[in-house]
Amino acid sequence: MTEIDAKIDALVPAWLNLPEIAERFGIEVTRVRQLVKEGQLIAVRRGENRALHVPAAFIDEDKIVKGLTGTLTLLRDDGYNDEEMLEWLFTPDPSLPGTPAQALSENRGTEVKRRAQALAV
Repeated sequence: MTEIDAKIDALVPAWLNLPEIAERFGIEVTRVRQLVKEGQLIAVRRGENRALHVPAAFIDEDKIVKGLTGTLTLLRDDGYNDEEMLEWLFTPDPSLPGTPAQALSENRGTEVKRRAQALAV
């Protein structure tokens, strides 16, 4: 869990705090914290109260967007930190088209994972 910098904050169009995610998932906030700790979600501190927030694009109604967790694992294995992963996920990629985060939400996770794997080469 990292502090957010202005560049990343500008790239990510919308954020959810942990209680909002817990409500959508129908679980306790402590379980959402566990998902972050396990690396299934990325949370950063932002706003005046420095509360933890997750990009809204990572949440599909009442679950984590399909393919996100695997993509985060690939990026971590490539040596990316949380901020670098957010930058990569929310930077437009003309070959997708759109951002990797958009592609994941549109169920195009295979394409995203292929690009994430190519980063390691």
